[in-house]
Amino acid sequence: MKPHWQGVFPAITTQMKKDGALDLDATARHAEALLDSGVSGIIFLGSLGENQAMTGDEKRRVIAAMIKAVNGRVPVLSGVAEASTTEAIRYVRDVEKLGADGVMLMPAMLYKGDPRETLTHFRTTAKATGLPIMIYNNPISYANDLTPAMFAELAAQKNFVALKESSGDTRRITDLRNTVGDRYAIFTGVDDLVLETSILGIDGWVAGSGIAFPQENQYLWELTRRGEWEKAREIYRWFTPLLHLDVSTKFVQYIKLAVQECGLGREWVRAPRLPLAGEERRRILKIIHDGSAKRPAKSFGKVSRFKH
Repeated sequence: MKPHWQGVFPAITTQMKKDGALDLDATARHAEALLDSGVSGIIFLGSLGENQAMTGDEKRRVIAAMIKAVNGRVPVLSGVAEASTTEAIRYVRDVEKLGADGVMLMPAMLYKGDPRETLTHFRTTAKATGLPIMIYNNPISYANDLTPAMFAELAAQKNFVALKESSGDTRRITDLRNTVGDRYAIFTGVDDLVLETSILGIDGWVAGSGIAFPQENQYLWELTRRGEWEKAREIYRWFTPLLHLDVSTKFVQYIKLAVQECGLGREWVRAPRLPLAGEERRRILKIIHDGSAKRPAKSFGKVSRFKH
C-alpha cells in the first residue's frame, strides 16, 4: 500500500483563459514541461491550482484530463480542500474512481478546528478511500496546525504516507524525525526553505515558483541529493528572489505571471483574484526578468532525472 514518494512533486497551476474558463490543453502542456525536467510526481488542484475557486465538477474535469495527459509516467495527486468532511469524502472517492494515484489532504477550509476536530477530519476522510495521502500542514494560511505530536496520533492510519510541512519553521523537520521517525515521507512546501530543510533531511519538495523554471528547480534538488552543497548554495542564491514569490498572499498571481514570462502558460486567474497591475506588477516582473536573464540552465543545459 505504502508508495515510496520522494523527489520533486510540483504543485502546478490550473491554466485558464482570460474569461476564467479552464484551459485544460494549456495545463497539460505545462505538465509536459515539468515531466521533461524529471519531476517525480505532479500535484494538481493545490492552493496554487486555485482549488477553492472551482466548482466540484470543474475539479473532477481537471483531474480526469490530467490523469489522461500524464498517462502513468509519474504519480498524479489531487489537492483536497473541501469545506466539510462530507464533501472531502465524496471528492476523494471520486478521484480514486477517476484513477488518481493519491491526494494531498488539507484541513477543512473555512473553519479553525481544535486538535480533536482536525484529527477527526483527517482520519474520517482517509478511511473513505484506499488512496495514499499526503497531509498538508500550513498553519500560516489555513490556521490549523498539525504538530509533530498530532502526526504521531495519525500514524496508525496506514494510507497517510507523506506530509507537506509548510509551517515555515525549519525546526519542525527535526522535531518530526524525533517524534515519528521515518513513518512519513517528509516534503517541504516552502520554496525559500528548501536548501535549509534539505540539510535537515527531507524526502521531497512540493515546489511552487520552480514550475516556471523547471530545469533549474530539478537541478537544485539533485544537488541536494548528492550533497553538493557549494553548488547548491550558488544556484540557491540566484533562485531565492524567485522562490520568495511563493510566500506571499498573492503567490498564485506571482507564480502564474512567472509561468507566463517563461513561456509555459498564461497569467489569467479565477476571480476574486485579479491579474497584477501597476507598481506591484512592475516590481514582480523585474524579479522575474532579472532571474531569467541570469538563468543557470544556460550554462548547465537540460538536466536529466537523477537516480538515487
